[in-house]
Amino acid sequence: MALAVCLLFDPPAEAAVRRLWNRLEERGIASLGSHTHGRHVPHVSLAVLRRWDLDEVRATVEALPDGGPVQLRFDGMGTFPRGRSWLIAAVGARLAARQERIAAALQAAGADLHRSYTPGSWVPHCTVAPRVPLDALGVLAATVYEVLPLAALADRAALIDSGTGEQWPLPHVP
Repeated sequence: MALAVCLLFDPPAEAAVRRLWNRLEERGIASLGSHTHGRHVPHVSLAVLRRWDLDEVRATVEALPDGGPVQLRFDGMGTFPRGRSWLIAAVGARLAARQERIAAALQAAGADLHRSYTPGSWVPHCTVAPRVPLDALGVLAATVYEVLPLAALADRAALIDSGTGEQWPLPHVP
């Protein structure tokens, strides 16, 4: 599995994404909320590692400056290969620089960064459904566009193991 450095949403934004996950489930589309261990939380990953040393990753990320809360705005949806669907966040220069700083620090510490999180390749997103078949894309789009645009304040951060859902809260938002 993978370890991710995640931006986590404030309670209203988290609740809005969870309501969207529930709507998708009601309409026959498995959401991230019910995927694998069922412990997923609404988030935007800044970095995803394929192999890591937890103590070293924690020390590296905790040594980065506090970037403070991040205001995000989701205005559209997209899909990655194999049907992963997501809300796409607008990205400003400050958010891109923050993500690049985190990725560079982790790479310098020897962590194995997933290729989609290397600087210049990252697409800021919040996954809504992990495997949407092509014939369900219309239902997906109709459901997602009932709630967009969506503003979200990412006011905290954590390291999250995607295989187990285990979280290690960070003392600040890197």
